[in-house]
Amino acid sequence: MQTAFDTEAARWAALAARDRTADGAFFYSVRTTGVYCRPSCAARPARPENVAFHPTTQAAEAAGFRPCKRCKPDQPPLAERNAAAVAAACRAIEAAEEVPGLEALAMEAGMSPFHFHRVFKSVTGLTPKGYADARRAERMREALGETPTVTAAIYEAGFGSGSRFYEKSDEVLGMPPRRFRAGGERAVIRFAVGECSLGSILVAATDKGVCAILLGDDPQALTEDLQDRFAQAELIGGDAEFEALVAKVVGLVEQPRLGLDLPLDVRGTAFQQRVWQALREIPAGETASYAQVAESIGKPAAVRAVAQACAANALAIAIPCHRVVRNDGALSGYRWGVERKRVLLDREAAA
Repeated sequence: MQTAFDTEAARWAALAARDRTADGAFFYSVRTTGVYCRPSCAARPARPENVAFHPTTQAAEAAGFRPCKRCKPDQPPLAERNAAAVAAACRAIEAAEEVPGLEALAMEAGMSPFHFHRVFKSVTGLTPKGYADARRAERMREALGETPTVTAAIYEAGFGSGSRFYEKSDEVLGMPPRRFRAGGERAVIRFAVGECSLGSILVAATDKGVCAILLGDDPQALTEDLQDRFAQAELIGGDAEFEALVAKVVGLVEQPRLGLDLPLDVRGTAFQQRVWQALREIPAGETASYAQVAESIGKPAAVRAVAQACAANALAIAIPCHRVVRNDGALSGYRWGVERKRVLLDREAAA
């Protein structure tokens, strides 16, 4: 069966372009250096008369060539090696009682701190510190629901001392820990329900930013949904100033390409936050499959978990889960209705 790189011309074209899609399809050796490389190797091009092509690494080595130390053709591709190194760092962060420093994580990965920081962020969408903070916040939320006291939850989540946690409690939980344990008791959330071309819309915000944008057909059902999410919070109807915020959100519904220049109070697990950040990076007018989103966050096997994170999104439009489609391009899985998803995508495409 013929592939895209079965011909000499296609292989030479791949070498000239340093085409990463050709990596693994074939390898090339250079007689004058005695090494063999991937097609994407950044080494200086060799003279054509010194180049030979090989179908596998074994064939290249059987011909007497050794692997290039630059592109490491006998090892997994760079993207896979980076993903594996980041996955190992994530496991180390999650397992450690005290978060490892950047230098220690980089040394374990065999990279410089600067390079490791850049690779980690490109794979996860978060810095190592950001990932550690999000993971610890996730453990804190879980521990507050399972341990008998706030103090026990603090140490269970990996904070070295109570004072260190309380310095960041608002950042981690969005409210003091005792209020969080009580389901958001006494937290103040302003909200208002309006109408837009997609039906009813509810916008809610804490003092940190917009925490919910809900769409539906029944204003009462949207209000009940908000009450369920913040069972013990104090919900207050929005005033004239808040109505202006709702108008901005309605404007986003009508013209999604404009974007929402408002602070968001986004709450979720470390994994959900990574997915939601990836969704916000999908340009208006474009779509991505659940598999592509999973790949973009370095978790190619987590397609189902990505779909669940999309379903858990409480910030319609602002976190554009409507831009995620099935692998075949079909629309499905939108918590506010497939028809609303279709309308939003059509508007973005038309703009």
